Amino acid sequence: MGVAAVKIKIMPDSPETDIKEIEVNVKDLLEKQGVKNPQFEVQPIAFGLKALIMMFGWPEEKELEELEEKLKKIKNVSSVQLIDIRRAIG
Repeated sequence: MGVAAVKIKIMPDSPETDIKEIEVNVKDLLEKQGVKNPQFEVQPIAFGLKALIMMFGWPEEKELEELEEKLKKIKNVSSVQLIDIRRAIG
């Protein structure tokens, strides 16, 4: 099967939350799931709150729901939202 390009937004539980700590924990989780070279971007939301946007390749035959549930369980994560998923070429 092919590879899907996935984009997910992770919201911390407060503006004081260390977004880099969340990023490190997410990278660790993605490595355990076999994801290679994820890309991260910090996006300002409002009133000092920042979201962590991540993009990565995911095998189309694997379900994303299990990964989303694991992301939600990371310390200081308020919500996880799938922003975009599409078939990657190559």
